[in-house]
Amino acid sequence: MRFQSILEEIVTTLRPRLGEQGQVADYIPALARVPAAQFGIALRTCDGQEAQAGDSDTPFSIQSISKLFALTMGMRAMGEGLWARIGREPSGNPFNSLVQLEAEQGTPRNPFINAGAIAVTDRLVSQGDPKAAMLELVSSLCGEPVHFDEEVAASEAATGFRNIALGNFMKSFGKIDNDVATVLDAYFHHCAVRMSCLQLARATGFLCRDGRHPFSGEPLLTERQTRRINALMLTCGTYDAAGEFAFRIGLPCKSGVGGGIVAVVPDHLSLCVWSPALDATGNSLLGMQALELFAARTGLSVF
Repeated sequence: MRFQSILEEIVTTLRPRLGEQGQVADYIPALARVPAAQFGIALRTCDGQEAQAGDSDTPFSIQSISKLFALTMGMRAMGEGLWARIGREPSGNPFNSLVQLEAEQGTPRNPFINAGAIAVTDRLVSQGDPKAAMLELVSSLCGEPVHFDEEVAASEAATGFRNIALGNFMKSFGKIDNDVATVLDAYFHHCAVRMSCLQLARATGFLCRDGRHPFSGEPLLTERQTRRINALMLTCGTYDAAGEFAFRIGLPCKSGVGGGIVAVVPDHLSLCVWSPALDATGNSLLGMQALELFAARTGLSVF
């Protein structure tokens, strides 16, 4: 398979740069201890072919990539009603900004910044147990059991003062229905899901298959909902570097401060890269370079 040699070439090219630049997410103590000199990449095609290279089987904290799965659950449960309190515009501000939230009276700009994901999680709490639902969904999508990293979840809860402020701030505007502590407990656990590159490449496969489950083929979302998620990933999925990602890579992406980035080539494949050292925008430094190399070598793009 041609993709295997491309992934191996990317790892060979980038591995010498490990540790040269960037730093791990040290504001979450459990993530600050993750060795920075790791790099993995994996993909899965629409017809089920897989390729992987580097540290692609090493599990890591998916962090904000979980927002993608939370949004999927919210859209399945509520449809268009989900957007009553959540916008769909790029924020242009840091992912944990309070300033914009105040100016817009507690309505988050999009579901991929922290305030937006907390708002989505609130909707999920109203539907049932979002922690169990998250593990059930991602385990089904990647075809094997997935678990929370309880140490990371506890670390986030102990130091997540800004997220606590965001939740209470939205509550003060009447935009959060449930107990803030309950919502944040689910949100912190979602961020603490542990998956590998290969598992994430499999789990995001529904986004390149018009919403169909990557293994069973059963509809998970409608084609229209899937297109909308991919559009949000392209415009809002990589914090305030979304424009740079669109310019350099040209694929819908969703990143997390654990160092992972997932990308989708509609009707072709889904892939995941991981390297814990981040750039100033909170995106994986080598992960972005790997995606740029992948797009250049394959010619795959949504443009």
